[in-house]
Amino acid sequence: MSMIGSLGFWIQQLINALGLGSQYALMAVGLAMVFAVMRLINFAHGTVMMAGAYIGLLLLQHGWPFSAVVIGAIAGAAALGLLIERIAYRPVRGAPDVALLLNSFAVAVFLENLAILLFSPRSRPFPMPALLTQVLHIGGNLFLPSIHLWAFGSAMFALGALALFVTRTRLGLAMRAAAENPTAAQLLGIEIGKVTMLAFAIGSAMAGLAVILWIAHVGTINPTMGFEPVLKAFVACVIGGFGTIPGAVLGGYLLGALEIMLQGFLPSGIVGYRDAFVYGILILILLVRPGGVLGYLEAERV
Repeated sequence: MSMIGSLGFWIQQLINALGLGSQYALMAVGLAMVFAVMRLINFAHGTVMMAGAYIGLLLLQHGWPFSAVVIGAIAGAAALGLLIERIAYRPVRGAPDVALLLNSFAVAVFLENLAILLFSPRSRPFPMPALLTQVLHIGGNLFLPSIHLWAFGSAMFALGALALFVTRTRLGLAMRAAAENPTAAQLLGIEIGKVTMLAFAIGSAMAGLAVILWIAHVGTINPTMGFEPVLKAFVACVIGGFGTIPGAVLGGYLLGALEIMLQGFLPSGIVGYRDAFVYGILILILLVRPGGVLGYLEAERV
């Protein structure tokens, strides 16, 4: 029996896909939450992740235990998200979509260059505890990196808590109402400003958690590290359906599965072009279903 035809091969790919997809789902949810409330593709989301990484590194260098480092990175990213919303986005709320999009690019470039001035452009190692880097062997043929377990467990906990929040609490229901129809939500007495701040805080906290898991794979951090994660999050949102949290989660896992399958099936000589194949498949998905898997088929008029 060939390796690809074996059951072990498929189980291994499933393990890898769940681990990678969990990271993409956490990244995509933060992006989707802001879009749902503000109709803004927040490309500064990646630089918030980068900032969370540097906050974590500074805490680690000051001798904080790793659990406190993770909490600090999440809290720091959430605080930065609130600051960005207050200073950069609130003054231009209600502006044309293009202005909001350009504003998000400006914020991303500003934060990236600020990080270069503060920390230099070179990459820095981010020490990880053995608990996140060890690889477990199952039955001799299967490998279970512990980071996959932590990524999947963290995603299930964070996404489960978010689902309870948006369905069981007044603030969560207010956020859903504002995402569905901001005008009607305002008429019902919902303060859109507070809802928007909450969306930024939760989305940025998700970014802070996701970046710790991301660093466990890449091993180093640098001021430009946010570009690839935010691009992956954007692709996941598009696949699943922009503006919906379930769509972002589904898109993250589908993107993770797609990348792992391509890595498993592509010849070794062209596996480096995996991202090119992913974006090509993305174009095909958009041609068949422009709204994404869980999105609307009708195009929005601008």
